Amino acid sequence: MIDLKKNVIEEIKKIFDPEIPVNIYELGLIYKVEVDKNNKVYIEMTLTSPNCPVAESLPKDVKDNTMNVEGVSDVDLKLVWDPPWDKDKMSEAAKLELNL
Repeated sequence: MIDLKKNVIEEIKKIFDPEIPVNIYELGLIYKVEVDKNNKVYIEMTLTSPNCPVAESLPKDVKDNTMNVEGVSDVDLKLVWDPPWDKDKMSEAAKLELNL
C-alpha cells in the first residue's frame, strides 16, 4: 500500500494549476491521500479559492489520474474548504519556484 500511495502521489504531481506553474501537490492543494486494504484511495483536496476557474475540472483530473494508477480499485475524492488554502501550505520547492 505504501508503494501504491507513492505512485498515486507521483501521478497527482503531474497535474498543474493552470494559473500557477506548480503542480497541485507541491502547491498544497492535496490535504490527504490514504489507501485502504482493498486499494481504494481516499483523497481530500482543496482549491486556491471557491471561485477557482478550474473548480469543476481539477478534482475530476485528480480522480481520473488516480484511477489510471495500476492497482487502484476506486477513488473517493472529497473537495474540502476547511482549512482554507493559503501560501503556507505550499512546499518549499513551490515557494522557491514562485520566488516567495
